[in-house]
Amino acid sequence: MLTNAKEPGPWVEQIQKRRPKNVVVVALANKMARTIWAVLANDRSYQKDYVSVKPA
Repeated sequence: MLTNAKEPGPWVEQIQKRRPKNVVVVALANKMARTIWAVLANDRSYQKDYVSVKPA
């Protein structure tokens, strides 16, 4: 994804400035795995701009 994405996103761009490439790859894989788990665990469809809000 890091080499083929047209626009990797601001999160990836910021972490690439601070960390080595291998660390960025693992961090991105971890983030994607958490996203996939959350979608499957909550039986929802993926929404790119979804923001989780903690109950008050």
